[in-house]
Amino acid sequence: MAVVPRRWEAVQCDADAAERLAAELRVAPIVARLLCQRGFSDPDAASRFLNPSLDQMHDPMQLTDMGRAVDRILSAIAGKERIAIHGDYDVDGVTSTVILRRTLELLGADVTHFIPERLKDGYGLQPASIERLHAGGVTLVVSVDCGIRGADAARRARELGVDLIVTDHHEPDAELPPAYAIINPKRFDCSYPDKHLAGVGVALKLVQAVCRRAGRESWLPGFIKVAAIGTLADVVPLVGENRVIAKLGLDLLSRGPHKVGLRSLLDVAGLTGKTIDSYHVGFMLAPRINAAGRMSTPDIATRLLLAGDEALATEARALAQQLDGENVRRQEEEAEILAAAKKVVTTDPEVGARTVLVVAGEGWHRGVIGIVASKLVDAFHRPAIVLSVEDGIAHGSCRSIPHFDLLAALERCASFFIRFGGHKQAAGLTMDAARVREFRSAINDVADEVLGPDDLMPRLRVDGDLGFRGITADVAAGVAALAPFGAGNPRPVFASRRVEIVDGPRKLKDRHLKMALRQDGRVFRAIAWRAAERHDHYTEHRAALDVAFSLEQNQFNGETYVELTLADAKPSEA
Repeated sequence: MAVVPRRWEAVQCDADAAERLAAELRVAPIVARLLCQRGFSDPDAASRFLNPSLDQMHDPMQLTDMGRAVDRILSAIAGKERIAIHGDYDVDGVTSTVILRRTLELLGADVTHFIPERLKDGYGLQPASIERLHAGGVTLVVSVDCGIRGADAARRARELGVDLIVTDHHEPDAELPPAYAIINPKRFDCSYPDKHLAGVGVALKLVQAVCRRAGRESWLPGFIKVAAIGTLADVVPLVGENRVIAKLGLDLLSRGPHKVGLRSLLDVAGLTGKTIDSYHVGFMLAPRINAAGRMSTPDIATRLLLAGDEALATEARALAQQLDGENVRRQEEEAEILAAAKKVVTTDPEVGARTVLVVAGEGWHRGVIGIVASKLVDAFHRPAIVLSVEDGIAHGSCRSIPHFDLLAALERCASFFIRFGGHKQAAGLTMDAARVREFRSAINDVADEVLGPDDLMPRLRVDGDLGFRGITADVAAGVAALAPFGAGNPRPVFASRRVEIVDGPRKLKDRHLKMALRQDGRVFRAIAWRAAERHDHYTEHRAALDVAFSLEQNQFNGETYVELTLADAKPSEA
């Protein structure tokens, strides 16, 4: 498949503001520039960004209904009522469940948890789940990472005399469910200053409030490292409280010590003793946790992360290895479905020639269609909806591009769905399979109204030019101080012109390219991930390339060296 060329877009910067910031904070000019480009030209704001700390966390009582929720939880603990945490089957939902259950257990609560299974129970908070928990003697249900659109479940809870506290971060409907309390910074009547918490971030605010009321605020750091895994996996903007959670959590994950469950997960992922960063979470820890909910039952991951007693070491190791195996199976299913979906896009004009790619397959594993949708977006730079058809029902996962509000588009097609929900960039739906073709036409009519050819052009954000002579250990360390990188705080990308390949390119595992680059007498090793299909392009233009890259600090034999990770390369102009 031909690689779609990307347009390099230089990020503008107020040079005077960057110069003032560099002087004020005594940071390298390139770091000051990057801070300004990310909206931190004010010295105090920039200093807080560079030095996140627990005291930057907002008062949890600023969240609407927080006081009411804490009172009810502490009352239930005191009264020995049975409490259930209702989670969700992704990393965000599993980590939310773990930190809230652990908190309540430490406070002496009679607490259990329930996480729906993707294929058996469906998505979100359902009346049937409330009925099951009520039958088990539960009088208080606290949802995490779900429930904001669970009006039917909330009504059923009320009918059964079960108090329901909803904690969620998804977009609410115009009317909130009739729950006992609803904690969601996106509530229209909530003035909480940080609107972009992950589900586990909202759960952490509840943990923070409960711990504060119980005089146990010293427990909070122990929960932040688990919250960091969910926050990074959920791809929320890594600014504000999310940055505090992610940065401090990664430091704690790297330092240890850990309970036996988390330790077993790190070990099976090959991360024991390593300095853990956002890449390790996103591509090594999160996929293993997610694999449980995608391929079998999310309770495997939940039980593993809840395991705290050293007597459970053998069981924890077995659970971690089971997750590892499920992740391998997930990779195999994903590769097979992705190949089939790409074939449909490239051979069926009714699908591939449209703005929104709507692809359906009989019996496609519902646990991996979300990943397949993301990879279709990466490959074709179009919104993608991947549908798994089973018994006449199509279950879909949807992913979008920056300029297309997917949830708003789905709302305009609401008559097609049995149910749907999500965010601007990611959503899920269920519909009658017989209407897929009609739906494809309708969603594309919406997209064609709001998207033009320019919106479908993949772009590469370039923070500025950086010649090889300007790449030093101090510069690389200064750039690394802005980590963790992700949504809202993208990894800095620099450009160098007229660079020569002096060694390679060589294929690595048939997927990547490895090479050495030279400019102005300086040579750096470089790697281009998932770029094996561009081997001939690099070879043909090896004498003079413009390269876009990020800086990586790697260690070998106790020495730190700088390596380049290539984001793109194009022939230098004459």
